[in-house]
Amino acid sequence: MNIDERLEKLQGLIGLKFNDTANLKSAISHSSFVNELKVNKWEDYERLEFLGDAVLEIVSSDFLYRHHPDMPEGELSKLRASLVCEPSLAFTAKRMNLSEFILLGKGEDASGGRNRNSILSDVFEAIIGAVYLEFGYMAAKDYIEKFLLNDISENQLFVDSKSRMQIYVQSKDNMSLEYKVIEETGPDHDKHFVVGLFINDEMICSGEGHNKKEAEQLAAYNGIKILTKEE
Repeated sequence: MNIDERLEKLQGLIGLKFNDTANLKSAISHSSFVNELKVNKWEDYERLEFLGDAVLEIVSSDFLYRHHPDMPEGELSKLRASLVCEPSLAFTAKRMNLSEFILLGKGEDASGGRNRNSILSDVFEAIIGAVYLEFGYMAAKDYIEKFLLNDISENQLFVDSKSRMQIYVQSKDNMSLEYKVIEETGPDHDKHFVVGLFINDEMICSGEGHNKKEAEQLAAYNGIKILTKEE
């Protein structure tokens, strides 16, 4: 998929047609890709990510303030922090399949950058910045609410999955919890882990990631959904 095709498909995904796609192109361009360009270089996503982060802060604050009128300031701050943290933004980006649109240098792509949480979360915020510059605050607000704030409970479930799983297990009699690496592949610079979640020595689900922490978090998320659904 060439750059024009990526931009066209991405605009379809977010539901906005840009008159000038220069900022959107920058929003999906990692510095490693831009550095490999020989001619006609353009900006990478870093400045747009800075802008998008600021827009995200005010939109999420406004959303939570309006939708939780009885929640005290401290709880609002904690909730906002959980929604705009790197794992939450990366989780949202993965649900959107943003990884397929990112432009990476050959080395960064080969080392697994396309699915790295830090890059996915940055690109999500950079797109906010691009939308804000092209269409204004309300369009950026709609984008954030559509993809990030439309299901707060799901994002929070993912971010808090390991602690929630621990609480769930502790609430049951004679129930044990363990995470075990069941597969580890790839070179040192691009590891891939599969972690199994075991309840009473029986594996009920697994999770995958570029490190054990990511894989455990996804395994816990999958496990919580399975166990609560069964009940």
